Amino acid sequence: MPAPMTPPGDPSDQEDLVFADEAVASPSSAPCAARAGWRILIVDDDDDVHTSTTFALKNVEMQGRPLEFLHAHSAAEAYALLAREPDIAVVLLDVVMERPDAGLQLVRRIREELGMIDVRIILRTGQPGYAPELEAIRGYDINDYRTKSELTRTKLYTAIAAAVRSYQQLRALDASRAGLEHILSAGTQLMTLHGVGDVAQGVLRQAATLLGQEAGGVLCVREGGAARPELLRVVAAAGAEASLAGVELDPQRHPDLAEAAARALQGESGAAAGGWLALHFPGKAGRDFGACIPFGRQPSELERRLLEVFASMVAVGLDNVELVTHLNHAAFRDGLTGLPNRTRMVELIDAVLAGPRRATATLALVDLDHFAETNDALGHHFGDLLLAAVGRRLKSRLQDGGPGRLELARIGGDVFCVLGDATVVQPAAIQTLFRVPFHIDGQDVQVACTLGLVRLGEHDGTGADALKDADIALKRAKSQRRAGHFYFSRSMGVEIRERVSMMHALRSGFQRGELFLAYQPQVDLATDRAFGAEALLRWRTEDGRLIGPDRFIPIAEYSGLIVDIGEWVLRQALAELVRLRAAGYRTLTMSVNVSQVQFRHPQFVEMLRRALAQTGAPPEYVELEITESMAMEEPALLVEKLAQVKRTGVSIAIDDFGTGFSSLSHLQRLQVDRLKIDRTFVTEITGSARGSSIAEMVIQLGRNLGLSVIAEGVEDERQAHILRSLGCPLAQGFLYARPMSPEDLQAWLDKRKLIEAA
Repeated sequence: MPAPMTPPGDPSDQEDLVFADEAVASPSSAPCAARAGWRILIVDDDDDVHTSTTFALKNVEMQGRPLEFLHAHSAAEAYALLAREPDIAVVLLDVVMERPDAGLQLVRRIREELGMIDVRIILRTGQPGYAPELEAIRGYDINDYRTKSELTRTKLYTAIAAAVRSYQQLRALDASRAGLEHILSAGTQLMTLHGVGDVAQGVLRQAATLLGQEAGGVLCVREGGAARPELLRVVAAAGAEASLAGVELDPQRHPDLAEAAARALQGESGAAAGGWLALHFPGKAGRDFGACIPFGRQPSELERRLLEVFASMVAVGLDNVELVTHLNHAAFRDGLTGLPNRTRMVELIDAVLAGPRRATATLALVDLDHFAETNDALGHHFGDLLLAAVGRRLKSRLQDGGPGRLELARIGGDVFCVLGDATVVQPAAIQTLFRVPFHIDGQDVQVACTLGLVRLGEHDGTGADALKDADIALKRAKSQRRAGHFYFSRSMGVEIRERVSMMHALRSGFQRGELFLAYQPQVDLATDRAFGAEALLRWRTEDGRLIGPDRFIPIAEYSGLIVDIGEWVLRQALAELVRLRAAGYRTLTMSVNVSQVQFRHPQFVEMLRRALAQTGAPPEYVELEITESMAMEEPALLVEKLAQVKRTGVSIAIDDFGTGFSSLSHLQRLQVDRLKIDRTFVTEITGSARGSSIAEMVIQLGRNLGLSVIAEGVEDERQAHILRSLGCPLAQGFLYARPMSPEDLQAWLDKRKLIEAA
């Protein structure tokens, strides 16, 4: 088992990290200064981030190489540095610097203007709300996104190690791609030559170019037959051996060269010994060729593979049809399943979009549910066997519709693509194929799938755009439920653009102070006196439009901006409570809504304590409202979190009670103080036995559990009368007051105080 790799520092805040392809450098390893390091560029306008990052990764080695840090404090400085500095492996990039989108814009310039595709980019931000949305993901090549608060030393190390490995692999792929391009070019050039001698000379020249050196060595053929198998004739020679062209290779005069040629003709292609690299070119009629090239080291794995491809190309007589077939297969086929890959599928979709099949064609992405868990539990080899089995089943079952009607591809790790007529590409038909378990390595494995589909007759873009739209539909299907499906629609694209636009507008509006709080009084139904107020978040844009909270709060939650907004709301509401107490309303309670994202933030309780301490608000007059659905999700975790909140002295109310499916046992464990009857049941209370029954049930439940109950959305006196008769003690709604500004709230309280005094 490899040694555990952990960055230096206090081990108490670290987890053990084990990487199969990384080992701790041995004491005999060369010193760091003698080896090229991985170059890491830190881009952040905060000097402390630079200092803490370099300190956390000090003396760390990855893949046997040290880390070398470069620093930039703005997007402009980083761009200039990237333009002049080569071989930067990873960029640790702050999202918000000169502008809120400075980080994202720098990513675009790195990819598009500088053309730096290999460098890995990890976005970091102190505000979760700056995470890239779907539109940004479609337009930017971002490799990882982390909040600064979650990047502990261990997690930072893990993120950098993964990025470095990815960069190393991409560079290897680039080298491989360049080598294959050279081989293709070499084949074209060799085909223009005439005669065995010219072609042989060209083989030596192209092999040397592939290895990055001057042409040299010999290309031999065995000519003695069975009688004299040792007879080797030099067909072509170059460099220091140029004089040997056309002569018999004499083992007495050139023993090392003759031995290398013999090894080459025996099939030891790619082997280097005695200063010579051997290449074997098997002939179709037993007439094999062997090349011996001066080479002072063992070739790398990549060089060996490229030489094998090159030797294969030469061996088949440089036949153009076979060469193109071989290279096309490497470029357009998935090596694991033999199916077309993403590149080929884009071409196939483009062809369908340009032809008559477009009107009835459907594109589907088939994502295997929980494949990562299967891979982790049973191993990557098992996962590969499962993927191959899925590919075979899709191909054998779906292509019964006839050739040409359906195309299959594997376009990602566990994502397959199906393209064909809508009568064949049916969600039910595809999902039916997964009902029978897959028999893998002696085990039966049940796998389900989720589908994202696009009707190409309704699609306006390219094949690549169609895949992106199918991916959006797939994400929507996965967000709703696993083993389902979803068709992409134009409205989804419009919706995504609107969401992204609103997210940016909300972020800017929050910074400009466009958000504000309105307060709705809460009254005692028996005395009609105000006992509290609920703080309600509102948004008025620069042009004066009011955006409803039902529209912008889900966006704030999804983007993570709700954490910062929620803290601001709490502080504003507590400050208003303190002002009201100073005005004489010392028994007034302030209720504040808390979103699920905000409540689950690891620093929520600490933020609550800090807000109470800094505003001076008495916790016994502060109430936090959580929704019923939130209270029922992961109740065990919520019990502990609520217990921490309760220890601050703050009380808890469950909002929208009656709309969910509460467990009474969980409700008792949550230690809440108040239930809020949802406005839906209050609205129905005068005309629906169901509404009245549910309201009565909640009131009775509160009484039995010793909880206070308040009805929201009370709009007329008849509703208030029925609630009183049912025993509901508290209410809020338009009957008493609409949400109002802090000034209007105090005026409303003053007026009622005067009336009560009179």
